[in-house]
Amino acid sequence: MEILSQMWSFLGLLTVLQNVLPSQLLSLLHSFYESLQDMFTPYSYFEIPEFNGYCGVDVNDLYRHVNLYLNSVNHSSTCRRLTLSRSRSSNRISFTVAPNHTVHDTFRGHSVSWTHHVETVQDSLEEKRSFTLKLPKRHRQVLLSPYLDQVTSRAEEFERVSRERRLFTNNGHGSYESGWVSVPFRHPSTFETLALEPELKKQITEDLTAFANGKEFYHRVGRAWKRGYLLHGPPGSGKSSLIAAMANYLCYDVYDLELTKVSDNSELRALLIQTTNRSIIVIEDIDCTVDLTADRMLKTTSKRMRRGRETCRRPEGDEAERGRVTLSGLLNFTDGLWSCCGEERIIVFTTNHRENVDPALVRCGRMDVHVSLGTCGMHAFKALVKNYLGLQSHPVFDAVESCAGSGGALTPAQVGEILLRNRGDADMALKEVVSAMQARMIMRGSGGGGAHGLFDDVAESSPEKALKVQNWDSLSPSGKGVGMGSNKMRKEGKVKFLVRLRSLTKSDSGRRGV
Repeated sequence: MEILSQMWSFLGLLTVLQNVLPSQLLSLLHSFYESLQDMFTPYSYFEIPEFNGYCGVDVNDLYRHVNLYLNSVNHSSTCRRLTLSRSRSSNRISFTVAPNHTVHDTFRGHSVSWTHHVETVQDSLEEKRSFTLKLPKRHRQVLLSPYLDQVTSRAEEFERVSRERRLFTNNGHGSYESGWVSVPFRHPSTFETLALEPELKKQITEDLTAFANGKEFYHRVGRAWKRGYLLHGPPGSGKSSLIAAMANYLCYDVYDLELTKVSDNSELRALLIQTTNRSIIVIEDIDCTVDLTADRMLKTTSKRMRRGRETCRRPEGDEAERGRVTLSGLLNFTDGLWSCCGEERIIVFTTNHRENVDPALVRCGRMDVHVSLGTCGMHAFKALVKNYLGLQSHPVFDAVESCAGSGGALTPAQVGEILLRNRGDADMALKEVVSAMQARMIMRGSGGGGAHGLFDDVAESSPEKALKVQNWDSLSPSGKGVGMGSNKMRKEGKVKFLVRLRSLTKSDSGRRGV
């Protein structure tokens, strides 16, 4: 009791002194006390406020990184109280350190701690927030800079993975403050569910990983941190699904650029400036959106008309280029000075007819990787069957492989539609796939070829040799360098194969009692 009474007497004396002594003297005594404490304590303290300066406008980026870093590390065992939250657009539960609580961490064998301070501003509803970092004083020069670098890198990685990704499209007003509108990007396509050959999947994922981790490399060699992909193949070969899988693999936003809504090259540059880092910029059907190949013909004609003229007059081609996107503007968009206004971007062009794309758009440095997509190989077909029907193997797989090797292969979209329609009956679904392959073989044998006759041999190796894609269809294009006699022999061989295939199907049905 005597100890408690002495403590109360001491507190009362402090209260009296605080009311009697002038504020300047109290401030001086407080500073002297903190100096004595800093002199004898074995730790150093670093305060990180929420805002820079005193106006409360400039957000301290380091404060945000510390908050993300503490959220990325599970400190539930070292902190007694955490604040939990979850946004409407995300299923992830995030937590922060509760006000005026401390969480402990380790770095290079040393113990460090973070304290979250929240103070209410006098005569205001606003709050003053800050983090205080406590480090061993003896090793602060060695630990401070590397530890903050680790906090920043871990925070950026956590933000990239956990943030909600968006799908943007241009609204036709690129010259204004915001030329993009967006919705949440929730496409389910991944490389695990994608119908691609395993070697092609491996090559693409390794290239994407090397690009995402290549910040120091691109800066060291003096190149803009971007990469170009050209996806070409028949309709339904999986170009859009591959783009979605790339975005989900890298956790990037997607900008779907509709060139027909872009009025001129200036608006195209404005749209590029408004895109964010860590994004994929997609221009689908690059050969069909705008007439880019006509630019070269127009300029050639203008040069011929200027020959022999001594007066300097504006060429007619320049008048025609006004008010539209030109090939020159698109080239500057992909590989010019304006292309380096952001970092960690991937530009993707898609086309059904690679030969119709201007060679200047697909050369090295613009489209670094050429991916040729075509009909389903057996690995891709088995992946589709596993995804849609849940089957690892089936007796009809041999018949499917024979049909694919004889020119009856289908695109992933065609196979997926058949499997989706008959997902309740696996046997019926696979038999219908075989029937569709047989019909395709008969059409090719009769010289038709269907809608995709031009895509019988779509897999070509990339001219940049950045990514080689082997041909999935072993047959050469029909009608190319083949005489009438060889065509007749091939038709007869296909007829014999179909007769043999029907007999195998009947015998297989008899064994199962169908």
